[in-house]
Amino acid sequence: ETNDEFFTRFDPRAFTGGDIPWLERPKFLAIVASATLASMLAKKASGYVDGFVVEGPTAGGHNAPPRGKSIANERGEPIYGDRDQVDLEAIAVLGRPFWLAGSYGSPEQVAEARRAGAVGVQVGTAFAFCEESGLRDDLKSAIIQLCRSGEPDVMTDPLASPTGFPFKVLQLDGTASDTIVCEERERICDLGFLRQAYRKEEGTLGWRCPGERMAAYLNKGGQAEDMVGRKCVCNGLMANVGLGQIRRDGNVEPPLVTCGNDVRSIVQFLPTADATSYSAAHVIERLLSNVQSPTTA
Repeated sequence: ETNDEFFTRFDPRAFTGGDIPWLERPKFLAIVASATLASMLAKKASGYVDGFVVEGPTAGGHNAPPRGKSIANERGEPIYGDRDQVDLEAIAVLGRPFWLAGSYGSPEQVAEARRAGAVGVQVGTAFAFCEESGLRDDLKSAIIQLCRSGEPDVMTDPLASPTGFPFKVLQLDGTASDTIVCEERERICDLGFLRQAYRKEEGTLGWRCPGERMAAYLNKGGQAEDMVGRKCVCNGLMANVGLGQIRRDGNVEPPLVTCGNDVRSIVQFLPTADATSYSAAHVIERLLSNVQSPTTA
């Protein structure tokens, strides 16, 4: 039931058999998509919120759904409107540091974020495809070439993620973004990173995922309509970093690449006109190129 409560407890002292002198509370930075949520967390969270990452709908990975009535374009992607523009002045009034995320991977956007009162930006896509990234080299090369020669297609898929949240998927041949590849893949959930809890008939806690086998999901009380269009994000993301599981029939789990809408802008980090890769240092140098140090400001 919705109001059922289940608890799991972890005591570091009991686990280690004594005090842990170096154990300190980590900073808690809440990821928010509205000033309303940020304000509620600042006032009502059970612990102190040290800051906010304000994420817009163009960011890679999972996105917050649009506020208000759900409207989709011809591809089924959710359409974001004025209500989804975050009131940064209201965020600043809370008196906590905040960072802006979602298409802030350029020196111009870094400067814009600073003017808006942010202490900095969160950047994911630019670093995802750099040399130091754990992403498979063949994927990085293909994506950099795609960004160089054409317009990469990033879809905000409302159904792909078992969580029900919109999820950014880069359309790339040979990956789970490809309908044929996805249909040929055996439907299975054996990593379970995004499973959802449910209450079993006997009152205990169970786990299910709309990306698992239909019979298993339905036997756990799931609804068939919740399974439509779901992809195994867990296995796909592990395959991205070369850890795709090998099935009994020899098939290897296909990757599922996620990135922000501004992925094409990664070409700005290539150090030369004929370069095929770039480093994390190239990203940092480029992003901070318009930022003055305190000694020169």
